[in-house]
Amino acid sequence: MTKIHFAIVLALLTALISGANNFLSKLAVTAVADPVVFTFLKNSVAVIFLLGFILTANRWREVISLTKKQIIQLLAIGIIGGGIAFLLFFTGLSLIPAAHAAFIHKTLFLWVALLAIPFLREKIGWLQLSALALLLIGNLGVFGIPRFTGHTGELMVLSATLLWAVENIIAKKVLSSCSSLLVGSARMLIGSSVILLVLIAQHKTSLLLTLSPAQWSWTALTGLLLTGYVVSWYTALKYAPATLVASLLVPATLVTNLLTAMFITHSFPSLQLLSAAFIALGIVLIISRASHLSTHRHPQPDYSPHP
Repeated sequence: MTKIHFAIVLALLTALISGANNFLSKLAVTAVADPVVFTFLKNSVAVIFLLGFILTANRWREVISLTKKQIIQLLAIGIIGGGIAFLLFFTGLSLIPAAHAAFIHKTLFLWVALLAIPFLREKIGWLQLSALALLLIGNLGVFGIPRFTGHTGELMVLSATLLWAVENIIAKKVLSSCSSLLVGSARMLIGSSVILLVLIAQHKTSLLLTLSPAQWSWTALTGLLLTGYVVSWYTALKYAPATLVASLLVPATLVTNLLTAMFITHSFPSLQLLSAAFIALGIVLIISRASHLSTHRHPQPDYSPHP
């Protein structure tokens, strides 16, 4: 398996995890009631798992050998992507319909593509542009054309999405010299520290001691899924172009909708079937182009990369 194919598999796995976690997070943030408390607890669960992985994988030497530039990059990733963006997204999610939040978030691949061209020197050909257009059309079919009103929640989710796009660009750069496990762990640890400061400033730390067993269960489940998301996402981003990885996250929408149809609405509109076809075609085109470039321009030997 070449590194690009390995990254594709991981990116699609990330989409599966993301789709399931999006569905569960809407239920969880409602159950916990306070989005900041929920975000901190969920992210803290991921931190515990990720630090455990670092210990068992004996990655502490990598931490000690970090350069000043790498430390600054990791701080930026943690503050921007692991802290501020999470706060904005989940607070916004608690204020607006989930469909609006999901549509805004699923434009992430477009923002990453726009930033990757000037900052990462990634090239996007006509075939890939066509694939990106299919993904956008598929998303419009899934959610319809949302009627945005400039609501605070909508602006918060959009801001979070833009910050995650910026984080992707920074992460792609730092992953050239750091392991995906280290980058993911730094993101969640630093981000959780930022969120904790917000909790302290809002005098909400006492709420951490009042959660019921059911609320703790929700945070543990979503935190475990977040751990899988971070590991698979950053590993895929390490071995493939940012535009490719971000585009392959779009099928998460289909996973969320399927779970919603199965457990909430008990219906799957025909329009969503059509949109799923557009998204599937777009994904096939993107994977085909990436595989072609990997095989014919940059052939790779059989590869078994490590996070």
